[in-house]
Amino acid sequence: MKLKIMAAAGLLSLMTTGAYAGCTYENPVPLKSLSAGFEAWKSVTDAMAECGNVEAELDQEFRTKQPAAFAANPSLYHIGGVSNGTVTPLLNEGTIRPLDDLVAQYGGNLSPNQLIRINGQVMAVAMMVNTQHLMYRKDILDDLGLAVPTTWNEVLEVAAAIEAADVVEYPLGATMKSGWNLAQDFNNMFLGYGGSFVNDDSTPAVNSEAGVKALEMMKATTAFMDPEYLVSDSTYVQQQFQQGKIAMANLWASRAGAMDDPAESQVVDKVYAAAAPLAMEGGAPATTLWWDGIVIAKNIPDAEAESAFRVAMEGLDTEMVEGANDEAIWLISGYAPSRMAEGAIATATAEPAPISYPSTSQMGLMHTALGNELPAFFTGERGARDTLAAVEAAYTTAAKEAGILE
Repeated sequence: MKLKIMAAAGLLSLMTTGAYAGCTYENPVPLKSLSAGFEAWKSVTDAMAECGNVEAELDQEFRTKQPAAFAANPSLYHIGGVSNGTVTPLLNEGTIRPLDDLVAQYGGNLSPNQLIRINGQVMAVAMMVNTQHLMYRKDILDDLGLAVPTTWNEVLEVAAAIEAADVVEYPLGATMKSGWNLAQDFNNMFLGYGGSFVNDDSTPAVNSEAGVKALEMMKATTAFMDPEYLVSDSTYVQQQFQQGKIAMANLWASRAGAMDDPAESQVVDKVYAAAAPLAMEGGAPATTLWWDGIVIAKNIPDAEAESAFRVAMEGLDTEMVEGANDEAIWLISGYAPSRMAEGAIATATAEPAPISYPSTSQMGLMHTALGNELPAFFTGERGARDTLAAVEAAYTTAAKEAGILE
């Protein structure tokens, strides 16, 4: 499935159906789920819990825990929350099961664009699309007479103007925590400059002009950030926004709803969203498109898998969406896009559009190599070319160990 097509279908062709009150299925067996910890997953797992006997673990480090947990026999979890960037290890290890029979029996409310097929089999059910897009303080830009930036060069110009006006602590925030987050921010910028991660023969291709430009632009943005940006993950940036410390950030759409939560945000109705900025004129927005959804463990009894799927369907129903509409760009019937969805919609429907994050073994190895090696560039230990050479060397070693390269 091409996520660009799925995103457009989910965002622009939303369906409406009736909702049920509470859970229509009384779950008879203890079930456990492991997923990310952002608000959308909390709403989904809370809805699952209404069926009884459901224990949900929400953990931002889920991606490092799932492979071993699902490889155990029996699996330590029944339901997994995944994305197109985190499902690959589970597919490679064969630890999740095809869902075609369960979809046929219990997935009548699912739309075709929710069914993630791998080699013709339904291996996951998507619940939402996600992307990193530009979130900004509209009040600050309006007060300073600044237009919403559409390119990363314009982001730098606007950030400089905000800094000169001294109206926030830092003009920019970014999810540049060393490791997975920093690698993903590089991925976005690298693709924005037209880069390709690997060649046709699976050899690495990041030590290129696009790679250098991506690092240089990322470094330029850090001049307008909290100096501790290498510990800044999505929650860190979300809280910077909520506490009024930053004016702009390329942040996940799944975090947008938290900006208007009066219980924790000081900037209610002040943060707006626009398409992810372009890295180069004529290119796609410098980001990637994602889906998040559920998988069911293979190493559990079939009866437990059936219960897990039925519980999951209760978590992904219209009633849940109606109570959590602004927490995600849902692919579930009943979703009504809000103003905070405008940036994700503009990003997903841009021409040319960003690509879907590649769900490949090669990309998994590349992402890890980038996360391990890129911090040396930002701490000044290595230059751009040397850093990218180190990334390629680390990838090559891992690819040989995995049998991808000879």
